[in-house]
Amino acid sequence: MRIAFFLIILIHALIHLLGFLKGFEIKEIKEITSPVSRTMGVIWLTSFFLMLVFGILFLLNYGYSWIPGFIAALISQILVILFWSDARFGTIPNILILAVSLFSFGYFNFNRLIQQDTSQILGQNQVVAEKIINDGDIQHLPEPVRNWLYNSGMVGKPLISVGKVTQEAEMKMKPGQEKWMKAEATQYTALNVPAFIWTVELKINRLLQIQGRDKFADGKGDMLIKINSLINIVNELGEKIDEGALQRYLGEMVWFPSLALSPYITWEKIDSATARAYMTFKGTSGSGIFYFNSSGDVISYYALRYKDNFAEAKRYGWKMNITEYKTFEGIKVPSKMNSVWELDEGDWTWLNLEVTDIRYNMNSIPGQHISGTRQ
Repeated sequence: MRIAFFLIILIHALIHLLGFLKGFEIKEIKEITSPVSRTMGVIWLTSFFLMLVFGILFLLNYGYSWIPGFIAALISQILVILFWSDARFGTIPNILILAVSLFSFGYFNFNRLIQQDTSQILGQNQVVAEKIINDGDIQHLPEPVRNWLYNSGMVGKPLISVGKVTQEAEMKMKPGQEKWMKAEATQYTALNVPAFIWTVELKINRLLQIQGRDKFADGKGDMLIKINSLINIVNELGEKIDEGALQRYLGEMVWFPSLALSPYITWEKIDSATARAYMTFKGTSGSGIFYFNSSGDVISYYALRYKDNFAEAKRYGWKMNITEYKTFEGIKVPSKMNSVWELDEGDWTWLNLEVTDIRYNMNSIPGQHISGTRQ
């Protein structure tokens, strides 16, 4: 689709050369019946170069391609209006160029927001001198939690400060939806100063995409979902979002086992295979229950969470079921899981997730390159 659109831009750009050729009397152009001055010929040539630059930058997926795109579409449409009888059909590709430039602008701004948030979170959690977790560090934890840390391989490994999790997923946006939507997601999680930022992209079809960001920082949650990075369909803040984000952060401890030692988390043993974690950070509190098998693996996590953010919203059971494990950088963690809301009308499985990569204690913050819109 990207190449096809580039070819449309290229043809549209070449047509603008006709105005230049006629204005400078280089060639007789019968298709343009109106007279063209040399000044107008220069404007036709300028529009050609802007179109060409936009097409090349778009093909290269360059983040700033929308700038020449907007300018090229504007100048071209002015020419179309001035030479309406000969050039009116040029309005169609100009509308397409304007729309794609608008999508590129939205994607650029959304990615810039993500990079700013990610840099801020990781900047507060730079990897410090490595501390190796030993037996004495975990003796105060409940038995099932200790067994889990041993089984995961966390004991004898450096304390985790930050982590990056790359994911592939299938998602449903609402109960009753039949079709799964494929998604790709990336999450950065910070442990010294608790925080995470999760970004996801779902492709509805060739033209429509959904970009989302779920964030927990400074004890506050922040959920933002956009269509084509432009139109907000979810933009939620508030105490219910804060609590839910903290409970999610707790549950995702399964990818970062040393988080069990956080000074912001306390543990309560329920029985030999179950323990509840409580967390309080900057005025936000929440808890969740971890279930373990006889081998010491976490098999599920359960919390009562707010599903909605309106005043009368109530908590529902939210469960993360773990189906498969994999070892990343010597630590055994869940690689496949699903997420279920226990609603009044019945259970709703809304997410199937696979972890494709985990990196621990990265020494650098993600770069500042911002790519353009995806087509």
